[in-house]
Amino acid sequence: MHVVSIDQFTPKDLFDLFERTKKIEDTFYSKGGMLELAKKHRDKQICTLFYEPSTRTRLSFETAGYKLGFGVVSTESAGEFSSASKGETIEDTIRVLDEYKFSAIIIRHPETGIVGRAAKVAKTPIINAGDGKGEHPTQSLLDTYTIFFNFKRLDNLTITIGGDLKHGRTARSLAKIMAKFDNNHIKFVSTKSLAVDQDIKDFLKENNTTYEEITDIEQGVADSDVIYWTRLQKERLEEHEKGLAGGFIISKDTLKFMKKDAIIMHPLPRVDEISTDVDSDSRVRYFDQAGNGLFVRMALLDQLASK
Repeated sequence: MHVVSIDQFTPKDLFDLFERTKKIEDTFYSKGGMLELAKKHRDKQICTLFYEPSTRTRLSFETAGYKLGFGVVSTESAGEFSSASKGETIEDTIRVLDEYKFSAIIIRHPETGIVGRAAKVAKTPIINAGDGKGEHPTQSLLDTYTIFFNFKRLDNLTITIGGDLKHGRTARSLAKIMAKFDNNHIKFVSTKSLAVDQDIKDFLKENNTTYEEITDIEQGVADSDVIYWTRLQKERLEEHEKGLAGGFIISKDTLKFMKKDAIIMHPLPRVDEISTDVDSDSRVRYFDQAGNGLFVRMALLDQLASK
């Protein structure tokens, strides 16, 4: 099984993965649990193939692999330090890596859709760790896991997704995954020039999920259960676009407009779109969210390798 798009996950798939995640987390913190987990896949290997910079995704996948006993073969800046720099196609790279008998190949790439191309020729399970402005399905899995264990449900929620929605793949994936559950309402908060693409709005309509587009941050965060904020994707912008979202900053002043039981999330890295004086607020979840990524990715690797 490849993990290319969040589209392929049904609600049952998600809850099965969450159950596996919770079991792994409980085992990890139990006496002798780390040693038990480290024996699970010690005869297997995974490969992380990253053509774009990453901290959390690459290191959490590699750490997840090590903690489950996998050998880990890794390359960062693969566009520069692999045969891609000589013109090798992703298809040929994957055909070669197939011969090395990995249990999974995790790919991040700046080109939208290229992980799907890799999956079409791969015999080894491919995991999309972010492709251009396309999708970031494993980020959505850990985001949804975080939401579920805060509210004990994934339906009847109001979710604010704000910031650079045109270029942010995490925002796209979260909107799509929350559309799989009943009676959710999504508030997109951004400038018109950085608004979410039409394909996401069409997807929400097809899945009977209501949404609205808002340019006022205070109105955008009011009455929401989840505030999911994102950074300006400067690496994907033209120079003249880089100041477009300067006013979309969550500060201490913004907090008074939020519900007392709301949660504040961010896929990280943060630049200046959430001020650091917000970090002490009890509603902040973005560091817990990053921590959840380790266990969700452990569960996903365990699931793929067990098959």
